[in-house]
Order: sequence, then C-alpha cells, then structure tokens
Amino acid sequence: MQTLQTHTLTSDQPLISFIITYYDIPTNMLRECLESIITLSLSHHEREILLIDDGSAHNPIDDIKDYLPQLTYIRQNHQGLSVARNLGIEACKGQYIQFVDADDMLNTPVYEQCLDIMKKGDPDIVLFRLSDKQEATPPSDYDGPMEGAEYMRHYNLRSSACGYLFRKRTLVNLRFTPGIVHEDEEFTPQLFLRAESVYTTEAKAYYYRRREQSITHGDSKSQVQKRLNDTRDVLYRLAERCDTLPTADREALQRRVDQLTMDYLYNVIKQTGDAQYLEQCVEELTAHGLFPLPDRPYTHKYAIFRRACATPKRRKLLCKLLK
Repeated sequence: MQTLQTHTLTSDQPLISFIITYYDIPTNMLRECLESIITLSLSHHEREILLIDDGSAHNPIDDIKDYLPQLTYIRQNHQGLSVARNLGIEACKGQYIQFVDADDMLNTPVYEQCLDIMKKGDPDIVLFRLSDKQEATPPSDYDGPMEGAEYMRHYNLRSSACGYLFRKRTLVNLRFTPGIVHEDEEFTPQLFLRAESVYTTEAKAYYYRRREQSITHGDSKSQVQKRLNDTRDVLYRLAERCDTLPTADREALQRRVDQLTMDYLYNVIKQTGDAQYLEQCVEELTAHGLFPLPDRPYTHKYAIFRRACATPKRRKLLCKLLK
C-alpha cells in the first residue's frame, strides 16, 4: 500500500470525515464530488476528506492538484470497495463519517440540513435519501430521535452506506466484508442495531449517478451470478446473527432478512428468468429456514410477492412475466 498525505490536520478532532472511494472514475466526476463537499458550510477544521484510491490504473493526483491541500490521499493495491472503506474507517479522525463514491456527489444545499441535524440532535445516524437528480431544496422538517432497532421494526431499511452519516464510535468493531458485492446489505442493518439515536429526513441529499459498467449494474452472466451468490450468503449470515440477538433486535433484523429474501428471489427471477434455477434457490432457502416467506404485514409489495411466489406453478409464471 502506498500512502500520500497531502495535508496534516490540526490536533482538534474534525466534526465529520468524508471518505471518498475511487477506482478508475472519470476525473471530471471526481472533481465534482470533491467540490460538492468543499463548498459545504463546514470550516476547514470541521471537515476531513479522505480519498481512498483502490489501485486505479490512472492515478488522479495530477488531475486534482488544486484540491490536494484540502484532502488526504491514500492508495492501496486493488482489493475492492469493502477494503477501501475499511481503510478509510481506520484512517479517519472525525466524530462522524460520510461515505461518498467518487462518481457521485452531495446535493450540497440539501445536505446542509443533514449537517444541521447532526449539530443540533447529537445523533448516532442521520438517514436521508439518494436521488438521480441534482436537488436544491431540502424539506422543512425531519423525524427523530428513535433507536435504530425501533426504526428497523417499523420501516423498510435503505441499505446504501452512502445514504446516511453516522457517529464513528457507533461502529465499535463493525467493518465491511471484503470481496463481496452489495456489502452494504450486511453492514447497514448491523450498524442500525448499534444506534441509540436515529434521525430521518426526506432530504434528497446525495446525487447518485448510475454507471452501467459497474459490477452492481453489469448484466454479464458472471456479474449477475456474483451478485446473486453474494446476496444469498449475506442473507445466511444475517439470519445466523438473528439467532444471537435479544427479542427486540431479533424482530428488527428479521424484518430486514425477510425483505432481503424477497429481493433476492425477485432478482433471481428478473435477472435469470430460469425457473429451474429458481426452484434450486427456493430449496436452499427452505433448508436455511428462510422460505416460505413469513406472513407479516410489512408492506403491500411484500404481501403480494409472498403470495405470488408461494407455489412452484406461481413461481414459474413469475419467471415468464418478469423476465
């Protein structure tokens, strides 16, 4: 691993660390990402920006020279997003952490509301929304606080680790699992279970740019199979975790497991259209106690899908309809 530290912060602890993960992203996107952070109303000493380069073929340093005095650049051998984020966690000094992917950016005026909540409410987590558009106006209100487990028992959890800012000490020993896709699905629910104070806002504070060539959206057979296998394995690990928790936390995580199981089956149908493979997946889920989907009043969508995939005949029909 090579490390280049371009700016040394003062001994005072920054309020928030922005951990940007970078891997062969167009330079103009990276610059827009950095600009969206630097133009926030945080003073130089209130923020820390860490740019974690996951072994890109193109080193971005020469293209962002004007930003170097305001960030810390760390380069590692290519090991994937999870390892890059874990490195950022270990290196950062802020009281709070915000993950940002280098091809995305903050909706700066809207994100200011999240900073206000953080400063006034002393939360463990501030949960906001992602958008595929550049937004300019935040909502006027927000909700909270509530415990993370309480939130998970009553609401669908949005798993993206870029969709919230959180207090670093809430992590304890929690880290991302290396080598998997959709690592957020495993990380986020466990973080929420640790949180005693969660605030939520409908603010679309994060501008998400979809890139078709990324592994999370690629449609090659190997990419699809990788995503499905990783989601299945995350399901198994979270289900095992459920068995070790006290009742309230177990109910909270069980809701997430049930809905992630639904998402997994939907993606098997949508992305493969293979009824035989679907039956194999159902058989494996059944052996792990994850199928049939339990009859719980989570959402209308969940209730419909649970009934629609209840029998082999219905599942076969779904493969024809959704493929």
